[in-house]
Amino acid sequence: MDGIVGMRRVASHCSLVDVDDLDLARLLDKPKLSIERQRSFDERSLSELTVNIRAVDVFESMYSPGGMRSGFNSPASSVRNSFEPHPMVAEAWEALRRSLVYFRSQPLGTIAAVDHASEEVLNYDQVFLRDFVPSALAFLMNGEPEIVKNFLLKTLLLQGWEKRIDRFKLGEGVMPASFKVLHDPLRKVDTVIADFGESAIGRVAPVDSGFWWIILLRAYTKSTGDLSLAETPECQKGMRLILSLCLSEGFDTFPTLLCADGCSMIDRRMGIYGYPIEIQALFFMALRCALAMLKHDAEGKEFIERIVKRLHALSFHMRNYFWLDFQQLNVIYRYKTEEYSHTAVNKFNVIPDSIPDWVFDFMPTRGGYFIGNVSPARMDFRWFALGNCVAILSSLATPEQSVAIMDLIEARWEELVGEMPLKIAYPAIEGHEWRIVTGCDPKNTRWSYHNGGSWPVLLWMLTAACIKTGRPQIARRAIELAETRLLKDGWPEYYDGKLGRYVGKQARKFQTWSIAGYLVAKMMLEDPSHLGMVSLEEDKAMKPLMKRSSSWTC
Repeated sequence: MDGIVGMRRVASHCSLVDVDDLDLARLLDKPKLSIERQRSFDERSLSELTVNIRAVDVFESMYSPGGMRSGFNSPASSVRNSFEPHPMVAEAWEALRRSLVYFRSQPLGTIAAVDHASEEVLNYDQVFLRDFVPSALAFLMNGEPEIVKNFLLKTLLLQGWEKRIDRFKLGEGVMPASFKVLHDPLRKVDTVIADFGESAIGRVAPVDSGFWWIILLRAYTKSTGDLSLAETPECQKGMRLILSLCLSEGFDTFPTLLCADGCSMIDRRMGIYGYPIEIQALFFMALRCALAMLKHDAEGKEFIERIVKRLHALSFHMRNYFWLDFQQLNVIYRYKTEEYSHTAVNKFNVIPDSIPDWVFDFMPTRGGYFIGNVSPARMDFRWFALGNCVAILSSLATPEQSVAIMDLIEARWEELVGEMPLKIAYPAIEGHEWRIVTGCDPKNTRWSYHNGGSWPVLLWMLTAACIKTGRPQIARRAIELAETRLLKDGWPEYYDGKLGRYVGKQARKFQTWSIAGYLVAKMMLEDPSHLGMVSLEEDKAMKPLMKRSSSWTC
């Protein structure tokens, strides 16, 4: 597979030959800027940008100490803390390093799973953008940023390829779902094959990959203090291409992002078509990260202005229409329908009889969460862990809402955590509803996989959210639960059952993000300063929470 001219190609199955290698080498050779360590959590205020969009000398004062190592080959951890590392930590680091993928002797990422007992490899031998994020955070926290830099740059080159599925061309800014490195020992050539959705189950392009790329670029910059990577013309263009896809104006009357089923971590049909909370929270976080990293040149300023407007609209929409607590549930229960004009309270014409019975028992008096989806005549009341954790980390959730999410997790511990953190979604759908919503998906049977399964990778997001909200004891309890089973069970991809008691029926063993998620949770709890890589402080310009309409009196 040769004959490439430049970076662009008519198909996404391409070799990275000399041109791409030169580009990568040129980018890697850029010198680092020498900056002083400054406050970790300072973020530029939207109010400043709204009034006067101006250049700043330093990228959001961003430096979070990533050089403090923790775990295997990392003695500093036990010196700084009064307890010995858990024996699982060394095992986890060894397993994580076994998953490393190399391109021309340079570490480029980690494959999804190293499960030698599995007969079917499928695409678990590929480097997934979303899967690599916890691995990247683990390496950053351990003072090993080069692999993250290599990953960011190589995926940026992949973004530049022309992407076609059958005879249809994808948007220029789409990031791949995954890529695979093929080694030819005879020709001594390494080849990268990227998947933009043309090989995925369901043939769905990933919406979340671009968002995770922007979030990871900020985490790298925050951890290392190296501003030069984010400031390269290539990274600036990469961000703008991603933003062009999701900031385009069209027929939609909502600031949320319309998405298909299968476009995120829940990459199969699970009834999340529309405006899934996971994508909206990642969208919000990526916008805020990009806002801090975009240069204030002519092209950058245009995007900054669009981002500021979208963030204000998105935060208002999500905090009002996606938020559910006991009081709001009672309001929806008493909704009137067929309301017309701008004075309507029930703006989406949701029929109160569509509220599922389980919600009334699930909702505690204290606590709340962002529901799964809102669209005309539809509210998906399911709990989705990733979206709610990212809402806390990005400050999409107000401080009061963040506390309420934590209250809900504590109040509904058995349902959401059980014996293995953390339920990806709650509750499971079953029976006739399962047949309709999933298309009789045999992998997403009740309390399995995406349909109420328990995913250890979510441990790192839960831990970060706990630290941010001042509830580290919740994270400690969850980590201790995971430590009773994860290593013994061979680091499964997911667990089945209402309480997460059983290793998933089709779960891969030695799932890399289960391993990395545990390490990141452990290191973050030991050294909470790492939180700065994945946390954004609340922007005062998006406060207070506004009322729904002029007729709202509740």
